[in-house]
Amino acid sequence: MRDLAEGVARFRRDVFPARAELFARLATRHEPSTLFIGCSDARVVPELICGSEPGELFVIRTAGNLVPAYAPGPDGVAAGIEYAVAVLGVRAIVVCGHSACGAMTALAENHDLTSVPAVAGWLRHADAARARTADATATAALVRQNVLAQLANLATHPSVARALAERTVTLHGWVFDIATGRIEDIHPDGSTAALAA
Repeated sequence: MRDLAEGVARFRRDVFPARAELFARLATRHEPSTLFIGCSDARVVPELICGSEPGELFVIRTAGNLVPAYAPGPDGVAAGIEYAVAVLGVRAIVVCGHSACGAMTALAENHDLTSVPAVAGWLRHADAARARTADATATAALVRQNVLAQLANLATHPSVARALAERTVTLHGWVFDIATGRIEDIHPDGSTAALAA
């Protein structure tokens, strides 16, 4: 906790004064262009990866960058998606997986999750990815298929389906390699291309 308190002090002393004008604007408007759905993994920082300023990304982070298919009822992920699309009017949605993902590794290596039943239940949202992966023991392949499966789940949300039909939003699948900083763009057919050289 001490590190966090020191970080807050540095922010107030060094960062905020130099960016006071930006934060003054952000205090009265919230207009992110992109919804970024990434993993909760502490090594994957959307704003850092994308070089984004505060206010540019609306971020949802879940274990395994999982997006449950739409179902009626209270759901924090669904509420975040709906707000970003229907209220804020984001124009792009990125689902970003990453190398060395603990969630995908647990599935690929068939870890015993009996001591973490909430995690085990949550990872059921990756069942389609496992079914689509020829070698479900290959974590890298599972990460890629999981991004595609979560994009499919995302399209089941009414606000997203409506925006897709109206062509006001685009969906993108990425895989971030932690060791190299490389980002692959995952196409619906499973092919990949480097996002930036």
